[in-house]
Amino acid sequence: MKRSYRVMIIDDEESARKLLRALVNWDEIGMEVVGEAASGIEAINVIDELKPDIVFVDISMPFMNGIEFTEVATERYPNLVIIIMTAIDQFEYARKCVSLPVFEYMLKPMVRAEVLKTLKRAGEKLDKNRVAYIEAEEEAEYTISENDTVEVIRKYIEDNFTDPKLNLAFAAQHFGFSSSYLSRKFKQETGKNFVEYLTELRMKKAIKLASEGVKMFRTSSEVGIPDPNYFGRCFKKYTGMSYSEYTAKEND
Repeated sequence: MKRSYRVMIIDDEESARKLLRALVNWDEIGMEVVGEAASGIEAINVIDELKPDIVFVDISMPFMNGIEFTEVATERYPNLVIIIMTAIDQFEYARKCVSLPVFEYMLKPMVRAEVLKTLKRAGEKLDKNRVAYIEAEEEAEYTISENDTVEVIRKYIEDNFTDPKLNLAFAAQHFGFSSSYLSRKFKQETGKNFVEYLTELRMKKAIKLASEGVKMFRTSSEVGIPDPNYFGRCFKKYTGMSYSEYTAKEND
């Protein structure tokens, strides 16, 4: 049975994300849109959970644009198929970034026939890569003192959680492990997955700053989530209230 490939859409315009979702019958082509992000920063924070095979990323976004995201992603996720979306006036700028291993550059507004053609080629590329990737994962063996290693990694996260580029893949690469191995061992030893642990550290610091009346845009930057919209969603999910509600309650 042919594998269903996972697709992620990164664009700061909600209408553009919705349009791309609606443009294709994903089931029909053996693919699934597993998630979205409104900025490169948000994408870096959620990509390890979503585990996409294919990413559509807009070139022009705040806080981390499509080229900056691609620079980070190609280093950490060598098998990721990246499709950059760009408006006509930015197309030449996008094409100048030829040193990046981008699969395709596509003009906005997107055309169904072109999207389908690109996805068909992306699927064929992933089909070819899949066997080699599985073999490499199966052959990877690690002989380490697991408890000690996880403690070292926890300390590393605690020392670096304010770095907006820190995520599971970044830490795995730093310590020379695969992301799947680090994710599994970290959860086994701590009872929390990597993203939960990182987010908890960021939100605890955010709560402290909110209690001191620090403005949200400054807090979001200081805790490693410089996209204030994504930070606001994380804060509300963690505390049950918006940042402004929390600061008002604490500073009454």
